[in-house]
Amino acid sequence: MATGIPQIELRGLHRVFGDTHAVNDVSFEVRAGEVFGYIGPNGAGKTTSMRILATLDEPTRGDALVDGFSVVEDPDRVRRRLGFMPDYFGTYENVNVHEYLDFFARAYGLRGSERTDALTYVEDFTGLDKFATKPIKGLSKGMKQRLCLGRTMIHDPSVMVLDEPAAGLDPRARIELREMIARLADTGKSVLISSHILTELAEVCDRVGIIEQGRLVAVGTVDEISSKFQTTSAIEVRFVGDVDRAHCWLADRDDLTDVAINGRNVTFGHLGEESDQAVLLKAMVDAGLEIVEFRCRTKSLEDVFLEVTEGRVQ
Repeated sequence: MATGIPQIELRGLHRVFGDTHAVNDVSFEVRAGEVFGYIGPNGAGKTTSMRILATLDEPTRGDALVDGFSVVEDPDRVRRRLGFMPDYFGTYENVNVHEYLDFFARAYGLRGSERTDALTYVEDFTGLDKFATKPIKGLSKGMKQRLCLGRTMIHDPSVMVLDEPAAGLDPRARIELREMIARLADTGKSVLISSHILTELAEVCDRVGIIEQGRLVAVGTVDEISSKFQTTSAIEVRFVGDVDRAHCWLADRDDLTDVAINGRNVTFGHLGEESDQAVLLKAMVDAGLEIVEFRCRTKSLEDVFLEVTEGRVQ
């Protein structure tokens, strides 16, 4: 459950590479216990923003804070509180799973029972305890992603930044990864996640931020963004009677758009609120149209993304 405490803050963030404004005045917050989806086309500025949060790059202007500490002024404190899972990570193929995680536990300064407890917890959480002695080169893609997640959380960070964690995974592995992300948020961690698999983000994210050409064009829940940019509702009606007559009746109305027949169904856009849809349904029944189903299709994250963005790249 998200709280009112922001653990990630981007404040007027800018990053310029020559003539390219990769990140252009981006500001948003992610609260404790919240999963925030960061989406945009390739080259939009997602990875650059995440690299700045992970202290792997510095902003040209603005700042980013993790648990209140600036990535510019206090990068060491930020690194203790943040776990970064890049879209590509290196492995040491001559070591096994336990040795790999132990290496990073030691790198974060964990010693004695603290290190042992951290390794036990992470291996159990990710399901890697069964593969602890298996060489990394023998792991599947899904198991390697679990290993990278384990490496990312070995020092128990309060903030997790995950760049395309589901890339290349099969459906079962994606579902399992999604469940692990939700469990991380339940422990109070803030999770910032980018992905091109928008259906996956819609399942797990509390809010999303949409970035295009370095600019943040929308922030909020899917419903909030949809209601802000959406001017029509997509409605589908299934008829048992004369579909052609129903099509003609609907096409004559000024409050409907894009009326089309699809078998026994007629789809159209409706300019109005839910109360107006109720009036429309009553008018259709009064007109003698034989309706067996009337539904308003909820906008998906993919629909919202296509509405908000224009497909521009830098």
